[in-house]
Amino acid sequence: MLDMFLRFALAAVPAIIAITLHEAAHGYAAWALGDDTAKRAGRLSLNPLVHVDRVGTILLPGFLMLFQLLTIHRIAFLFGWAKPVPVSAWKFPHPRRGMMFVAAAGPAMNFFLAWLAALSLHLVDEMPGMVGHLFVYFAEYFILANLVLGLFNLLPIPPLDGGRIVVGLLPENLARVWGSFERAGIVIVILLVFLLPRLTAEFGIDFNPVGDAFEVAIPWAMRVIFMLAGHDLATSDAHSI
Repeated sequence: MLDMFLRFALAAVPAIIAITLHEAAHGYAAWALGDDTAKRAGRLSLNPLVHVDRVGTILLPGFLMLFQLLTIHRIAFLFGWAKPVPVSAWKFPHPRRGMMFVAAAGPAMNFFLAWLAALSLHLVDEMPGMVGHLFVYFAEYFILANLVLGLFNLLPIPPLDGGRIVVGLLPENLARVWGSFERAGIVIVILLVFLLPRLTAEFGIDFNPVGDAFEVAIPWAMRVIFMLAGHDLATSDAHSI
């Protein structure tokens, strides 16, 4: 039981950091582009408490982590969200382009954090046995949490970051149509990720497009991150989750 709670804690902290810095990156990007709305709202902060959504940041990720540790004894998937950072797009010189860069800042921060964690694994050989083991465990979940959050948010469905990036890239007429999905976007995401795969499985149909894509994308992204951090994947001691 103690081991399970330790594993839970070592997995929960990376998830909270990943979500916090993801949201802070949106705010700092908006500020850099001329919008001080997030700054005035106190959201340019690395304090997780100012970004916490009780359901999306604590209850749902906590339930997913605990359920997976109790059933498959590892964490294979995480899902959650923080309070959206307020942005006033009209303050940008080019609102659609500005929103695109603000949206991209969140996943970019997550990929950068994953790379830093992979770099830190070069220090493991200098650590004593148990400390090194715990550090590897923490770093791996830190990488996983950031890659999952970053890639998930790149799904091209508003209001996810990927949807807003698409809106910034499309011609204005198409962008307006795509952006109109924003109100229903979370419902679409929940249907695709959770409900439809479960419902179709009851009828013997394998329909899990997001899950199938992540089974390919996550290991690929892990390999890329480790290579960019200078690990020789053929001989490295770094483990994959």
